[in-house]
Amino acid sequence: MEEKKEKEVQNGKQHSEELFERIKSMLPEEVGFKEAEFEGPDIIVYVSNPRKIYEDDSVIRNIAASIKKKLVVRSDVNHLKDPKESEEIIRQLIPEQAVIASIKFVPEFSEVYIEALKPGLVIGKAGSMLKAIAIQTNWTPKVFRTPTMHSDTLNGVRQLMYNERDFRKKFLTTVGKNINKPIMKSEWLKATALGGFREVGRSSLLLETPHSKIIIDCGLSPEPSAKGMEANNGGENRAFPYLDSANLSINELDAVVLTHAHMDHIGFVPYLFKFGYNGPVYCTPPTRDLSALLLNDYIKLVQRSGGTPLYDEKDVRKMLTHTITRDFTEVTNITDELKLTYHNSGHILGSATVHLHVGEGMYNIVHTGDMKYGFTRLFDSAIAKYPRIDALFTESTYGGQNDITPNRRDSEAELVETIKRTITAGGKVLIPLFAVGRSQEMMLTLEAMLGGENKEFSVPVYLDGMILEASAIHTAYPEYLKENVRLRILNNRSPFENEIFEVVKGEREQVFDKGPCVILASGGMMNGGASVEYFKRLADDEKNTLIFVGYNSTNSLGRKLQNGVKEVALPDSDGHLVPIHVKMQVKTIEGFSGHSDRRQLLNFVDNLKPKPKSIYTMHGEESKCEDLARILGRIHHVDSRAPMNLDSIRLK
Repeated sequence: MEEKKEKEVQNGKQHSEELFERIKSMLPEEVGFKEAEFEGPDIIVYVSNPRKIYEDDSVIRNIAASIKKKLVVRSDVNHLKDPKESEEIIRQLIPEQAVIASIKFVPEFSEVYIEALKPGLVIGKAGSMLKAIAIQTNWTPKVFRTPTMHSDTLNGVRQLMYNERDFRKKFLTTVGKNINKPIMKSEWLKATALGGFREVGRSSLLLETPHSKIIIDCGLSPEPSAKGMEANNGGENRAFPYLDSANLSINELDAVVLTHAHMDHIGFVPYLFKFGYNGPVYCTPPTRDLSALLLNDYIKLVQRSGGTPLYDEKDVRKMLTHTITRDFTEVTNITDELKLTYHNSGHILGSATVHLHVGEGMYNIVHTGDMKYGFTRLFDSAIAKYPRIDALFTESTYGGQNDITPNRRDSEAELVETIKRTITAGGKVLIPLFAVGRSQEMMLTLEAMLGGENKEFSVPVYLDGMILEASAIHTAYPEYLKENVRLRILNNRSPFENEIFEVVKGEREQVFDKGPCVILASGGMMNGGASVEYFKRLADDEKNTLIFVGYNSTNSLGRKLQNGVKEVALPDSDGHLVPIHVKMQVKTIEGFSGHSDRRQLLNFVDNLKPKPKSIYTMHGEESKCEDLARILGRIHHVDSRAPMNLDSIRLK
């Protein structure tokens, strides 16, 4: 075994040296090649005179196309201009209208981080400003957008990445060496369902070859029982993925791939780091930042409820420092034989479908994560075109035969009519929402309905919980939003800052003491969060209305209220359970979900190009997964199944 490992190391070293020599031979001599090294999935080439390359992009494009890897050229650290002098040059080059927030120099990467309210002016037409900065200073500029609203989370994540730059450099170098080895030919490919199959929650899928092991998503159950539970408590724990049962050692994992930042997809990842995982986590940039927000909120929520979180903030920070972000359509090697490409899934900010290319054309997988193949005000519809698909793993949240949502226009009309009726009666409207995704969708809807010139009535819309912070992160990534929303943010007319919205800070008495209003409160399933606190005070008044616009899991408080429960027991400020009598109106309005309904799921598969050879349903209650698999198999004449948790499937 030791001899085999040593041989693999030597082969990898020889492969790297040959690759770097090839790159050197393709570079113009005048650039002054110094060295090349792996940095995560990328290859970094350090030169003494990068001007030639900055002036002619085709040099790097041609080399990258030849070696089929992402290539980044940076100036050798000894040829970087003094930071103070460089900052003066940068500020002279960039117009004042860009509103620069900060300039930070990172010699470990030969990069300068520039944060600005209008990064387009920092980039310049066709990257002209970036080239000018690089040519005049030799620092490689990296641009970040300042959110139009203050965000502690975004500031914290960016500062963490800066503070941990030395660790990040070493970590990425190690990852790069592990990835860039001679491609090993695999004889088989296996998928094992670790969670989220025939259920909603704890989503996780293990993919294995003889040489690679990766996990797509690693989440927690949304059920109340998940909060504060200790892992390995002696019995079956339905809150966590079946990592132990799969006979999987955390140290054997090559990578964790995340589809989006909801707790049922990311909630268990810091636990992996707590117990020894030191590998990379791949996701889009917004997913990383939203993950920081939600994971830290989970810790606080469990602590406030008197429970013990699975992990603490240091484990979340460790996860973040091990994160490698990738944009949509960017092809990335995550092992020597697996290539990852993210595509828009239309679910929440930064959410992605996963396309995995295995080996040299051996097999291709599309994993939808959570997906919306239909209209929303926030995002474009999910992508349905891929280079190749052998197996499709598709969500089935609303895959049942009766899961047909109404026309969105009708849903919005019903929402406004319900609000109007409640306001006229002197009541308050409470809408529980997931802080990320549904909150922003509802804000856009209400802004269009109540904030325009043709509004029928005026009423304050209060925001409570994490909604404001999540909305601020949206303004830092307008390129991930629908064009009309993107343009409004870029022109300093963010819909999330409309005057109809009022942020609740501190005491909530102002909301209760004032007259009719709409309350958007985090805690979509009402298993915790601000929505529950408002519900306790509003439930006893029949003039008030509780409106659900999203999914509620089977055992959640939200589902119980939807099903007509008229009394529930909830803890008071001292932690004692007290009965809450439900006299307020409870209404569910379909059509606002970030998940595809039955028709949209069928249309997605109909429009997939190319067609998959096999289909596996997941992320849905048992009957919905089975029903969707059955109808897809019948329509498309392919092997279509609804695997159970712990099922292993040989794909190749």
